Amino acid sequence: MFTATTSLYCIFGKPVSHSMSPLVHNMLFNQLGIDAVYLAFEIDDMKNGVESIRSLGIKGASITIPFKEEILEHLDSIDEMALEIGAVNTVLNRDGYLVGCNTDCSGAIEPLKETTGSVAGKHVCIIGAGGAARAVAFGMKKEGCRITIVNRSKNRGEELANLVNGRFLTLSSFNDLTDLSNNIDIIINTTSVGMTPDIDKSPVNPSILNEKMTVMDIVYNPLKTRLLKNAENAGCKTVDGLAMFIHQGAAQFELFTGITPSHNLMREAILKKLSCKK
Repeated sequence: MFTATTSLYCIFGKPVSHSMSPLVHNMLFNQLGIDAVYLAFEIDDMKNGVESIRSLGIKGASITIPFKEEILEHLDSIDEMALEIGAVNTVLNRDGYLVGCNTDCSGAIEPLKETTGSVAGKHVCIIGAGGAARAVAFGMKKEGCRITIVNRSKNRGEELANLVNGRFLTLSSFNDLTDLSNNIDIIINTTSVGMTPDIDKSPVNPSILNEKMTVMDIVYNPLKTRLLKNAENAGCKTVDGLAMFIHQGAAQFELFTGITPSHNLMREAILKKLSCKK
């Protein structure tokens, strides 16, 4: 039962109808007896979105594609990690003072460590150059990885590569250089390629993949993307997008409420929802 005192949280993005964030956050609010609700808003203008956080008294907001970078200029302050990354995925409303944070960085690193152990010194190829890619790239830089940024757009890709002391390859060049595969330890797709409804697409040429690699895809709908299927067929270790989503979402929920939620509970809720869609 929602009342005038119910706390409001939300996610801003475009598209946003596919997001599992409302499912997870509302489930956690219910399980923990917190008087709050979490809604999804598909918007066109981030400035107006930020103004709505203030005017409606929204306690916290998740920020997703394509607004993670654009939102920085509209906030009152940005924490050190988000400022270095240049992308925000979480906004906290402290009595009208809006603070930007980023949980994508730890969200990507922790699942990889669980699968591969230390990532220090490993060669990581990151597909994409948007907000999620920036978070992953800066996280890998801190871990001491060798980084290659792979992106369709040269300007954005080179910019990110320079920021993390890495190198840049266009997507077409990356997919043509099959001999490069011997030097790759980890491939991470941070783009939406392969997301529902385009489930037969993959950003990576299957011929690049081999059993020495770990392949991670941040897409979690479908849970097993074409990229991950190809990686499994090649003998790679794989990390699905749900792993990153849960780690970053749990960190986000803790920022919102001060409570550390159960990762298992979050995963069960999402898997149940995904199975209902089949």
